[in-house]
Amino acid sequence: MVLALLTALGLGYLAGSLPWGLWLGRAMRGVDVRTLGSRNLGATNVYRSLGAAVGVPVLLLDVAKGALPTWLVPGMSACAAFPGGPEWCRLSVAAAAVLGHMFTVFAGFRGGKGVATTAGVLLALSPAAFAGFLGVFVITVALTRYISLGSILGAVTFAATLAVLSPGGIASPTFVFGALVALLVVARHRENIGRLLRGEERRFALRSGKPSNATGPEPAAKGRSAK
Repeated sequence: MVLALLTALGLGYLAGSLPWGLWLGRAMRGVDVRTLGSRNLGATNVYRSLGAAVGVPVLLLDVAKGALPTWLVPGMSACAAFPGGPEWCRLSVAAAAVLGHMFTVFAGFRGGKGVATTAGVLLALSPAAFAGFLGVFVITVALTRYISLGSILGAVTFAATLAVLSPGGIASPTFVFGALVALLVVARHRENIGRLLRGEERRFALRSGKPSNATGPEPAAKGRSAK
């Protein structure tokens, strides 16, 4: 049981810790994305600071590093004796992957806000609930152009959908996990919430900033801060 626990959590954390925003930024643009924009390793800051050519691959890889371990690790023979069975193993791997993205060992335990990796985890746990998350996210961003607001409302929608779809409803471990993830996503966006309330949050634009101009943090004089 101890070996199964360590294997599942370790693989989930390591997969989630892969800092694709940092690595692709260096490989494709020769810059450290932690010196740009919001200094965040997530796909939103990479897209805004380095352009779609880097931001889109980072987004897809960040989703994959949440989905793949959640799908694959619970089926490994080394995890067969995981305490609580396959559902608890799947949820533990998912949590470890999200925490790995937020607190990556490869970048001084400072990563992204976990939205893309959480989306991958949600896709693996419940495709139907993920569809609700994605629908609310897309509609919110389309109407308001606030990525942060779409992420928050999408995470809450996912948890609410799990309450309806999960066997056992709100007593289901999967729902409890979804609710905790939603709370974590909201907590990670507390600065964005403050900027939204003050009317200072930066709106998303399909046309990202030119990479050649992304040489440092945004000037404070602009009066707004990136997500």
